[in-house]
Amino acid sequence: MDEPSLSATALTDREAFARLSLMVEAGVSDALGEVAQNRYALTMSGAAKAEPIVTPAMPRAALRPPLAATGFGEAPAARAPTTIPLADSQMVESARDIAAACQTLEALREALERFEGCSLKHTAKNLVFADGNPQARLMLIGEAPGRDEDLEGRPFVGPSGQLLDKMLAAIGLDRQLVYIANTLPWRPPGNRPPTSTEISICEPFIQRQIELVDPALLVCLGGVASKQMLGSDLGIMKLRGRWMNYGIKGRQVPVLPLFHPAYLLRQPAQKRLAWRDLLMLKARIAAEGLSAGP
Repeated sequence: MDEPSLSATALTDREAFARLSLMVEAGVSDALGEVAQNRYALTMSGAAKAEPIVTPAMPRAALRPPLAATGFGEAPAARAPTTIPLADSQMVESARDIAAACQTLEALREALERFEGCSLKHTAKNLVFADGNPQARLMLIGEAPGRDEDLEGRPFVGPSGQLLDKMLAAIGLDRQLVYIANTLPWRPPGNRPPTSTEISICEPFIQRQIELVDPALLVCLGGVASKQMLGSDLGIMKLRGRWMNYGIKGRQVPVLPLFHPAYLLRQPAQKRLAWRDLLMLKARIAAEGLSAGP
């Protein structure tokens, strides 16, 4: 006897909620097509392979298989590959040229709006460029947008953003006194780890964004952002609690890695260390005599 399909099975409200919760936890939070397809069955049964769904906004050339990534959030970061496919290598060079040509933050935003070289753009709902004061002397860099950020088009607006606001307020700051951006401007679908290729393609844009803001101090939120910006293999537990440097425009900008607010929501016991780091940041701001203006 054939097993009944999911669509033919009568579910109680409790069962339906349980299945939906399981899908969300697995990362199934966005629909990419009108009709569901069992791609495993299509490929494993010897039938013709399913073609990816191509929309006008998603050129077929952009549909490349993702490279392996090792983690996201507070897990180990995805490392840039020593070699990447030629087409992707050319896209990285194109991203560098486009970013370098932008002379203002608005021009950089518009360039990202037009950029078609990163597959993340075609699954994200919005570009998440920045928030806060572009004239601020303190710049915060996160990892990648989450669901709330993708929906609103601003970084750190979900639960982790609410905690970040409280962290800033605890040392006398708010979003009008800082500038906030992410290493990736588009949300990876289902909050999956970004691939090495995606990181490499987006990196020239965050580097140019830092150059255009020209901050006096940088804060990297979380292990992924800290590793990428500092070119380090160390985890956030070893990176936090000390000032490092990031070179822009021929000068060294002091960088302080902090725990990501999302990590602190999962590990509230680490707020004790986070508070120490915030006090370090507050002392450095005072010592430098920094304000919101240039």
